[in-house]
Amino acid sequence: EMLNAILTGSPYPSTLFTQVEIRIRAEKEINRGKAAIIKAYLRRNVVEQQRKNAHVYEEVLGVELNISKTTYLPYRLGRLFAVMEKIQKEANPNINTTIKDRYFNSACATPALVFPTLVNLAQKHLNKIGGGASVYYEKMMTELYSSINQSYPVRMSLQDQGIFQIGYYHQQQKLYTKKEEKDNG
Repeated sequence: EMLNAILTGSPYPSTLFTQVEIRIRAEKEINRGKAAIIKAYLRRNVVEQQRKNAHVYEEVLGVELNISKTTYLPYRLGRLFAVMEKIQKEANPNINTTIKDRYFNSACATPALVFPTLVNLAQKHLNKIGGGASVYYEKMMTELYSSINQSYPVRMSLQDQGIFQIGYYHQQQKLYTKKEEKDNG
């Protein structure tokens, strides 16, 4: 099916997307390959085939973090989750189990149930960090929250879960890049 889709330009098989989602849930890890498969699937099967809300997906399916162009909620929530995880790691450098280990699948599928708890935890972690780092992360969270003009979704579709994961992946890459630039500077 996959070879046929590649050769003919037809939609990718839905099992491709489903299997990647299953792997992400099991491993709680999004790498470049999984992100690329999610993007390719959504671009081919949603953007090219459906045209409905295609512009929203186009905005979030870029190669790198989309800071200002999109206010699409699943993407923003994925980014916010990555920032909250980074805050937790800064507050507790030797932590064994992060919010990603405990809450990633729930945050991705049912944000309304999980995000109030995560925001509360993030505020406690920010207080623990203190100083300039706390201000930096607080500004980042405020910027992400400023574009959220609706309540958290009770459930997200499988496509929106993929967008959440892309947002998380993009923000993680940006946070890692910034740290790398600081280390080299």
